[in-house]
Amino acid sequence: MKRLPRIEQYGLIGDMQTSAHVCDDGSIDWLCLPRFDSPAPFAGLLGTPKHGAWRITPAATYDGGSGTVAERRYVGDSLVLETVWTTPSGSTKVTDFMPPRDGAPQVIRIVEGLVGEVAMVSTLRARPGYGRVSPWIHELGGRLIAEAGGDALWLDTATEQSEKDGAIVSSFTVTEGESVAFVLSWGPSHGAAPEIPDPEAALAETLAFWEGWTSQCTYNGPHREAVIRSLITLKAMTYAPSGGIVAAPTTSLPEEIGGGRNWDYRYTWLRDASTTLASLLGTGYRQEAEAWRRWLLRAVAGDPENLQIMYGITGERDLQERELEWLPGYENSAPVRVGNGAADQLQLDVYGYVIETLYLAHQSGVARCSDSAVLHQRLIEHLAERWQMPDEGIWEVRGERRHFVHSKVMAWVAIDRTIRLVEAGALDADLFALMELRDAIHHEVCSRGFDPVRNTFTQSYGSQEVDAALLLIPRVGFLPPDDPRVRGTVDAVRQQLSTSEGLVRRYPTAGDHVGLDGLDGDEGAFLLCSFWMVDALALTGRLEEAHALFDRLLSLRTGLGLLAEEYDPATGRQLGNFPQAYSHIGVIGSALLLQQLDSEAPATNADVLLAAGV
Repeated sequence: MKRLPRIEQYGLIGDMQTSAHVCDDGSIDWLCLPRFDSPAPFAGLLGTPKHGAWRITPAATYDGGSGTVAERRYVGDSLVLETVWTTPSGSTKVTDFMPPRDGAPQVIRIVEGLVGEVAMVSTLRARPGYGRVSPWIHELGGRLIAEAGGDALWLDTATEQSEKDGAIVSSFTVTEGESVAFVLSWGPSHGAAPEIPDPEAALAETLAFWEGWTSQCTYNGPHREAVIRSLITLKAMTYAPSGGIVAAPTTSLPEEIGGGRNWDYRYTWLRDASTTLASLLGTGYRQEAEAWRRWLLRAVAGDPENLQIMYGITGERDLQERELEWLPGYENSAPVRVGNGAADQLQLDVYGYVIETLYLAHQSGVARCSDSAVLHQRLIEHLAERWQMPDEGIWEVRGERRHFVHSKVMAWVAIDRTIRLVEAGALDADLFALMELRDAIHHEVCSRGFDPVRNTFTQSYGSQEVDAALLLIPRVGFLPPDDPRVRGTVDAVRQQLSTSEGLVRRYPTAGDHVGLDGLDGDEGAFLLCSFWMVDALALTGRLEEAHALFDRLLSLRTGLGLLAEEYDPATGRQLGNFPQAYSHIGVIGSALLLQQLDSEAPATNADVLLAAGV
């Protein structure tokens, strides 16, 4: 009987078009094909193995025997995952990877004997349609295929295969020096059979791809291993054909075990993608920025007046939210949702994030694009008309719209960065009118969004709550770090939103605050917000405290260096969709900022922020 794994027990493999979650018991429990947002034929992560899984493991461990995972790691700076098993009769290594795609999407699993002799079992139970459909398993041209509707899954291996209880099963033995490869390929059921690759050649090519990509990283400071692993994870969540970036490759992993705060993150949020690109630009990657700019133009340019906060990975607008009643959810945390209703929300801060990224791209040497300049101007014109409206804010509350301070601050960022581009001759606009607008936004935020009695900015105009997003005020340059209002806000967030370990929640959700965001239940500490606290402490001169919190956050990473959206200090486990782009953005941004502030010749504030990808 397969145990219920924790989120942090999963590793990620992918081909920059989709990805798979591999548990430390040898089971792939989540895989969407052929894209990140496609239905999953392996959905056991949100239910049980009966909803789709593919497990390769020593026979001795299959039903909870004495075999153990001796080692689990990525091969160098790559997305190739190795698991070494030790059994009473010997040891074996399973190498899991997805080659960067040039044709059909494929998952390749190579089993290699290391010592002695090990009996192995492979059980592939495909259930297309998010675990709902039992496929037709049959032989075609000497190859086994599982077909259902428009999906065809081909499993190729040299070992004997048979169908048992709706699964494809192989039992085999490997001895020292022997290897057995399995190749799972997806294709449309009406199409031609996919070619069978050479597994060893595919492995070499995959490793070479990642080695070449990571060699472009310009960061050589402290914690480089953590930064590189986060960069690889972000790259893995980039949809290569379009340049779109998903917020996470999963849906409905809960923010509270047993709760209903379960959302589909397999789409491109303008905010998340922008901050991801900022991290990549800050570490030397410009090609991704150029690809994302093309994605942005395709998704937004024709209709910027109806700017959405998120789109599909190729720019789709219709992300209708629905529930999959047949899936019980991760640890019975229902509902399981696909689509995301927040796509229709008004979130004014996205203007700031998008324009900030266009500004950083210019500063990083990405060539000027006349089409993006036109889009930029239209976005600013539209923002000038809307910035005084209430919105749903960065956290996508499903309650009443409010005048969120963070939204107004990011509107100020949009105007400020536009002014900088105009002054640099990279954009043509009315400089005087922009300066007046920037001053007006700044004045309103400081007068309506600041509580002088408590010496803190507030979550929204006139509210009593604080919000972790207020920590970004010095990071984006709205006020200098030594301003007493900034220090007061940092102290208020620490006092009201920090856990005993120093981790930071997004905003209050318990006690008298239940339901203020339009949702029931609670959530864990938000990891990105905790990295924001690292940055705020560092910028306000508390470097020792910043380093201590940063080290604490790095210690929360899995053994493979991955982070989910949230962390529950009470149970010591990760929560939310996994891995989460936002959390890995936090790793990179804080590492870059701390390096700059620790340098012997401190840079100017503007240089620090640019180098840190802000």
